Amino acid sequence: MKIIMKKGPDTDTKTLGFTLIELLIVMAILGVLAVVVLVAINPVQQLARTRDAGRKSAVAQVGRALEAFYTTHGGRYLLASNCNTDADPDLGPDWMTCLQDSGEMSSPAAEITYSVSGVTACVTQTISGIVHVEHNNLCYAVNTAGDEAIVYSRLESNSDASKCTTSGNIPFFVWSTRDGRGGIVCISGTGVPTPGTQIWDSAQQG
Repeated sequence: MKIIMKKGPDTDTKTLGFTLIELLIVMAILGVLAVVVLVAINPVQQLARTRDAGRKSAVAQVGRALEAFYTTHGGRYLLASNCNTDADPDLGPDWMTCLQDSGEMSSPAAEITYSVSGVTACVTQTISGIVHVEHNNLCYAVNTAGDEAIVYSRLESNSDASKCTTSGNIPFFVWSTRDGRGGIVCISGTGVPTPGTQIWDSAQQG
């Protein structure tokens, strides 16, 4: 685009403004900058970090409720004997309902779904004789004596995964009653945290 301006009565002209080539170059630079900013922000990972923050909060909330349950139930955490809401003789997957029914929680922790490809929540399974039960993407496990328990959730954001320095390790946020606190733990392969062990082992912790 050219702008022609005349000076006084003479016919001298001056060309001002940008040429088409200059405009295209500016647009290309702006486009590259927009891509760089989008990659830096990475909205998928931003959302994953937000969901992980919610999982950490939920695990800590349930962990504190478990400690209160322990105090009011004779030094025992949730077991099939004091929390059985179905016909199954084992601890049921609706274990969080017991915390609500006992008054330790006003309502079960809300479910936070996973959206990052390849990342799935914990599942109900039996490991070395200990049942891990899932509810709203949170898992709970208690030792056979009922005096040590954990609640945990798998994390999905790259920022939390980067805290696991060993290749192939998976980050979990765990509340351990043995340690009386919660934090990120890195577990190798397909493993999961286990009650009755020192969760905060330096070989596991992220």
